[in-house]
Amino acid sequence: MSVATPYFDQLFDGNDDPWAFRQRWYEQRKRALTLAVLPRPRYASIFEPGCANGELSAELAPRCDRLVCCDTAATAVALAKTRLLGFPHAQVQQSRLPEQWPAGSFELIVLSELCYYLDAEDLHRLVDRALASLTENGQLLACHWRPTIEGCPQTAEQVHALLQQRLGMPVMVQHHERDFLLDLWSRDGASVASVEGLR
Repeated sequence: MSVATPYFDQLFDGNDDPWAFRQRWYEQRKRALTLAVLPRPRYASIFEPGCANGELSAELAPRCDRLVCCDTAATAVALAKTRLLGFPHAQVQQSRLPEQWPAGSFELIVLSELCYYLDAEDLHRLVDRALASLTENGQLLACHWRPTIEGCPQTAEQVHALLQQRLGMPVMVQHHERDFLLDLWSRDGASVASVEGLR
């Protein structure tokens, strides 16, 4: 069974940064790497499910014309909305995935520290929703903590193996460390240099 909403509500009870996204160098560095592997300087539309308090969202916002974020925890949604007040093109919704997927299409979907909370059935459904909403040149980025998390139905390795199997897209970037996996898939598979006419 996927991890239920009350688990996340409890994490945010009296704590506006339960994973210490703002304080820990590990999190700051991981965000920088996440942004650095994006092959395009700007995207028409980005979807970030499981946005938590909006720390990564605030760094994705300058890179796109439309940003849609969501989280299942009401407090997280309120925090993310506050974090994104300076970005009128960003919206934050309270929704539980994969059931409540947003309307529209996206050039980039960012699955950051999210998918191991889903059981295999829900993750399959999430991938189906992602594939259906990605544009013809769409990209999907996934980043997940490698050590086992108590209560989570899957590991990072299981998640990324399933994504590799189900997405059917070329892998553009792979950055794997002892702590986390970071992969980016792209429908068109074009490298940065080739897009700029250097190859």
